Amino acid sequence: MESVTVRADARSNRDQILAAALIAFREKGIDVPMKEIADLAGVGVGTLYRHFPDRDAVLTAIAHPYLADLAARAATARAEEPTAWTALARFLHECAQARLGALAAALEPTLHTCIRNNPELTEIRAAVVDHLTAMTDAAHAEGTLRTDVGTADIANLMTVQIYARAGENTAEATRRVVDLILDGLRTAPG
Repeated sequence: MESVTVRADARSNRDQILAAALIAFREKGIDVPMKEIADLAGVGVGTLYRHFPDRDAVLTAIAHPYLADLAARAATARAEEPTAWTALARFLHECAQARLGALAAALEPTLHTCIRNNPELTEIRAAVVDHLTAMTDAAHAEGTLRTDVGTADIANLMTVQIYARAGENTAEATRRVVDLILDGLRTAPG
């Protein structure tokens, strides 16, 4: 029974470290001290290094759930929305509301290189690209997305950063800016 508790504690510590690393990287950038991540996670530095021998190991461990979340959001939008356009719009709204741009800015190009070079991440990365391509192609086919907008453009828009002015509701400002972007992507009514 004790080994089950130890494994559960180790899993909990690992999960806490990854959650703290995501927050720290998003808010302070890739060079945040590892001790700060450990403190934020509520674990000792030794515990952090037992799970992750270096910063690259933390980045690799973050990349999989990050990509899995993107794939899940895209798949859900595709499954639940009545058109490719509404799926694409929903997905881009969710990406902006989740502040993916802030995380990408803090982690790039290190995370991008890590994702591209890590064979463990190839499958989940491909799933994200497949969903984006399917949404883009379907929106083109239904005539709702401008033909000069491709999958790479949509991928770039996933990480748009939106800043709200002091006193402005961040969620509302984000929604408005994404709506403006979507208006620019949509085909002109014919």
